[in-house]
Amino acid sequence: MPGALDRYFKISERGSSIPREIRGGFATFFAMAYIIVLNPIILGSARDMYGNQLDNGQLVTATVLTAAFSTLLMGVIGNVPIALAAGLGVNSVVALQLAPRMSWPDAMGMVVLAGFVVMLLVATGLRERVMNAVPYSLRKAIAIGIGLFIMLIGLVDSGFVSRIPDAARTTVPLQLGADGHLDGWPVLVFVLGVLLTLALLVRRAPGAILISIVVMTVVAVIVNAVAEVPSWGLTTPEWPGSPVAAPDFSLVGEVSLFGGFGKVGVLTGVLFVFTVLLSVFFDAMGTIMGVSDEAKLTDAQGQMPGINRVLFVDGVAVAAGGASSSSATTCFVESTAGVGEGARTGLANVVTGSLFALALFLTPIATMVPSQAATPALVAVGFLILSHAVKEIDWSDYTLAIPAFVTMLMMPFTYSITNGIGMGFIAFTVLRLAAGRGREVPVAMYAVSAVFAFYYLMPALGLA
Repeated sequence: MPGALDRYFKISERGSSIPREIRGGFATFFAMAYIIVLNPIILGSARDMYGNQLDNGQLVTATVLTAAFSTLLMGVIGNVPIALAAGLGVNSVVALQLAPRMSWPDAMGMVVLAGFVVMLLVATGLRERVMNAVPYSLRKAIAIGIGLFIMLIGLVDSGFVSRIPDAARTTVPLQLGADGHLDGWPVLVFVLGVLLTLALLVRRAPGAILISIVVMTVVAVIVNAVAEVPSWGLTTPEWPGSPVAAPDFSLVGEVSLFGGFGKVGVLTGVLFVFTVLLSVFFDAMGTIMGVSDEAKLTDAQGQMPGINRVLFVDGVAVAAGGASSSSATTCFVESTAGVGEGARTGLANVVTGSLFALALFLTPIATMVPSQAATPALVAVGFLILSHAVKEIDWSDYTLAIPAFVTMLMMPFTYSITNGIGMGFIAFTVLRLAAGRGREVPVAMYAVSAVFAFYYLMPALGLA
C-alpha cells in the first residue's frame, strides 16, 4: 500500500514522505478550520429580497461537505497540496450584493454559473494562457503578496492587531491589540504560539507547525478552564459537551440557475456573475501560483506541469459551492501551512479532505481549535514565502519591479488577492507601454488588464 501511494502521488519523486504529507494535511486543516464557523456567520447574517435567512446548522453542513469534496477531488485529480473551501470575500459578495436583490436559490445559481464559466475557460485553454502570460517576477510578487497577506490575516484573526473602531478620528487604520496595547490571555496564547513555531523552525523540528497548533490548543483549553476569558473570538477552546453532531443536508441542491436574471435583469445578472467570476478566477490563480511555487512544483519558467487539471477542479469546486448553498469554493492560501510542514503532493489534500469529512459528524471537536493557536502558522509561513521569493524578482527592470512592488503590497493593504493581482497587471501593462516596450506585453495581459480596468470603473459607470 505505501508503494502504491508513493507511485500514484509521486511522493518520493517530489522529495516528500508519507509522514510529511500526513502532517501537512493536518496542519492545513487546522489552519483553515475556522471557515467551518466563519462562513455560516457571514452567509447566515444576511437576508434575501424576501427576508429569508439561511439556517446556521445547515450552512455548517454545506460548508464542510463542499470543502471535503473539493479538497479530496483536488488531491486525487490535481495531485497538489492545495485545499479548498468557501472563499472569504466572495461569500460577502453573495450575501451582501446578490442575495438582497433575489432569493437565496437565485444567488447560489449565479455562483454555479460562474463555476461553469471557469470550467469553460479551462476547457478552451484561456485560463492557462492567462497564467502563463504572467512574467516570472510578477509570479514571485504574487507569492510574496500572499505571504504578506496571510501574515496579516494571522495577526488580525488572533487579535494581535485590530481595526481602530472610529477610524475617522485618526489616520492610523490598525492598532496593536484591541486598544493600542496587548492585553488578555488569547493574545498571550498567540504570542507564545508564534515564538514556539519559530523556535521549532529554527531547530528544524519535523512537524514544527502542527506541533505548535496542538500544543497551543492544549494551553488554550487549560487557560480557558482556569482563567476568566471574556472572549476568544469565533472559537472557544473547550471540550464540547457532545463531540458528535448530526449533519443537516437540507440546503444541498437548493439552486435556481437562471431565476436571478428575472429579478434583476439580464445585464445586471451578467455583471453579478462576472463579479463572482473575477474574484474566484484570480484569487485561485494567485493562490495556486503562490502555493505551487512554495511547494517547488513549478519548472524553471515558473509554470506547473498538469496545471489544467488543477484549474478544472477549481472550476468544479466553484459550481459545487453554489450547488450546496455554501457560496463559491476556492483554493485556500492557508494551504501554505501544510506546505510549510513539507507537503508536496495530493496525499496531504486527501488527509485534509478526510478531516473535513469527519468534521461533518465531529464539528464540535473540529471547531475547538481557537484562531490564536492556529494563526501563528500563518505568520511563520508568511516569513518562509517572503524569504524564498523576494530574491527572485528582477529589481533592475522598473517595468517589472514597480508592478511587483504594487502587487505584493496591495494584497495585504486591500485585504484581497484579486486586487493585488489586478493593480499589478495594470501597472505592468501601462509601464511597458510607457517604456516603449508594448510589443513585449503578451496579448493575454492586455486583455486581463482591460478587464480589471473595467471592473474598477464599474461603480463610476453606474454598473455596480
